[in-house]
Amino acid sequence: MLNIEKINFEKLSGIVPAIIIDASNNNVLMLGFMNKEALEQTIKKQKVVFFSRSKNRLWLKGETSHNYLNVVSISIDCDNDTLLIYAEPDGPTCHTGSYSCFAEVNENSVLFLEYLFKLIKQRKIEMPENSYTSKLFQRGSDRIIQKVGEEAVETVIAAKNKDKEEVIYETSDLLFHLLVMLADQEIEFSDIISSLKKRHYKQNK
Repeated sequence: MLNIEKINFEKLSGIVPAIIIDASNNNVLMLGFMNKEALEQTIKKQKVVFFSRSKNRLWLKGETSHNYLNVVSISIDCDNDTLLIYAEPDGPTCHTGSYSCFAEVNENSVLFLEYLFKLIKQRKIEMPENSYTSKLFQRGSDRIIQKVGEEAVETVIAAKNKDKEEVIYETSDLLFHLLVMLADQEIEFSDIISSLKKRHYKQNK
């Protein structure tokens, strides 16, 4: 858990830099500044709140555009004077309408699978209401395994029909339910990646 008291706000006269990262792909979204109150509000609202140096007040990112930055995690660096915040953006981050203030491109990435798997494992622990993933875990391993089988069959049928859009849709379902099954079996996604790497290197010796 973040210890606010450890943060050195005095180094920059009451504020610290806050680097915002897209939690789904590790892209840098923006850099802002927070004072202690802004950080406290960020933790309370679970949306990024900066201290605006130009307006000299707290500034909820997205208060006008509604493109909020939804907090996933907050950490501090080794000098206790810089924040690293992983967030889920509701829309473009930059005031110009761009995805990122640093010309990053919002592309689909394999990193999203890692992010999704972490979220699934979080759902297993917290079991929030009205979550489809939570309901799968509540119904137990047999139901999860059954869903993997159902989605695998539907993916095969879509492929046999050579329906590209349907293949993409069903493969997405299959991958999601496979990740749920891995979490249920307490198998890490990284274990699968390691297995694939071993096979690759063995076959290409």
